Amino acid sequence: MEHKGRTRWLPELSGQLREVDRLRRSGRYEQALARVRELAEAHPTQVRVLLELGLTLAIWGRAPAEALPWFDRVLEIAPGHLTTRLQRALTLARVGRHAEAVEDFNTVESVGHRKLIILYAKRAESLWALDRHAEAERDWTQALAQDPGNPWLLHQRAQARAQLGRLEEAIQDLTEALASEQEDSVDPELLRDRGVLRARLGDTAGARADFEAGISSMREGDPPGLLDSLRQGLRELSSSGR
Repeated sequence: MEHKGRTRWLPELSGQLREVDRLRRSGRYEQALARVRELAEAHPTQVRVLLELGLTLAIWGRAPAEALPWFDRVLEIAPGHLTTRLQRALTLARVGRHAEAVEDFNTVESVGHRKLIILYAKRAESLWALDRHAEAERDWTQALAQDPGNPWLLHQRAQARAQLGRLEEAIQDLTEALASEQEDSVDPELLRDRGVLRARLGDTAGARADFEAGISSMREGDPPGLLDSLRQGLRELSSSGR
């Protein structure tokens, strides 16, 4: 039977999908995939089953390109299915199809999806990849409205603002991000980036202090290239006589 253009949900499928999820979460991905494929073959118009197959591939299988056709099939059956539209946008971004991802994010936003922070942050990443920096900065700002003071979001917005030439605002974002860090776990990348911007504005003392603090704050697991860039910042200050 049909319900609003879709096949009516079969209650017995709920338990079968719970079993698929149990298999996924217990690390038995191949078993989960085989089971949900069987369900999709047996129920090719059940939106939730097709969505779960796409999610199994995209998230647990780390196979986003293989997941996309299943999300597309759901949207052919139910064009207004927002959860699928959002998952399709996230998956398109993962495979580098950022312009299409932005279109899907826009569609989700237009009807007021409740998980807006995910939408804003992920759309900002796609906009950044498309060199649409002003729009990316707008979305980082909207994400921060949902999660004020988030250091990662502040760092991303700082990068967008620096790209737009808004250096003082970018420095303020980095300063706020650093203020939210634990004293014994300061991110040296934030210090490096703030030092670079301070040097561009002629604040030699501030830049030097940031580069030196960044070197002192290096943690096990931080990329070696980060340490190299901090040292390079100090060398450039010295060579320019600052």
